[in-house]
Amino acid sequence: MRASMIGLSAIALLATAAPALAQDDTKDFTLTGSAAIVSDYRFRGISQSNKRFAAQASATLTHSSGFYGSFWASSIDDYVAAGSDTELDLIGGYSTTVGGLTLDAGGLYYVYSTASKGANTDFLELYGSVKGTVGPATLKVGAAYAPKSNALTVGSGKEDNLYVYGEASATIPDTPFGVAAHLGHSFDKSFITGGKYTDWSLGATYTWRAATFGISYVDTDMPYGQFVNGFGKDEGKAGVVASVTYAF
Repeated sequence: MRASMIGLSAIALLATAAPALAQDDTKDFTLTGSAAIVSDYRFRGISQSNKRFAAQASATLTHSSGFYGSFWASSIDDYVAAGSDTELDLIGGYSTTVGGLTLDAGGLYYVYSTASKGANTDFLELYGSVKGTVGPATLKVGAAYAPKSNALTVGSGKEDNLYVYGEASATIPDTPFGVAAHLGHSFDKSFITGGKYTDWSLGATYTWRAATFGISYVDTDMPYGQFVNGFGKDEGKAGVVASVTYAF
């Protein structure tokens, strides 16, 4: 009888403690997200939306340990991935701060769920970056490597792709304005690049409450004709991209 009472008391104690533990555990997680409209979805300088508007959304669940998981989605044009009209990026990684630097590494899987049946379009990319501040500016360098895959093939045989980049951004003190610059280089010819080339952009943002309005100039050194789609448009040609992003 005594043993039974002790057992019942223990169960009752665990039952009352469980909600508190669950509440404490949830404090270790942070959920953020965003929704955006862009006048042109540019991936490393190349238009993925036939230089037309695209809708985008994302959500990220971050643990206090530094591990995170997220998704990012965008509408695309059907020339990008065997007729698919959507791109979904599934992301998992780890971020930590060492001294004044933020280190970030993980994997990203590109999914084109509405591609033609039997088409090999989905692939994995591994990434890493280092970010730090110098005065009012934030500087970042990173690399992304997609291992050899049939989905990256241009012609025959498996292809891989290495992309490296540098970025700089800053917020103008006591104002809602910011500026950003990007410079990247693709070292391999593959499905996602069309060839070896350099891309760059320069832009500005204005933040009002949870909304950010942006405009940027995007360009590449890709020769004309290297990435012309079925509509006759040169997707690597310079252009101005406007965006509206709402964060929640």
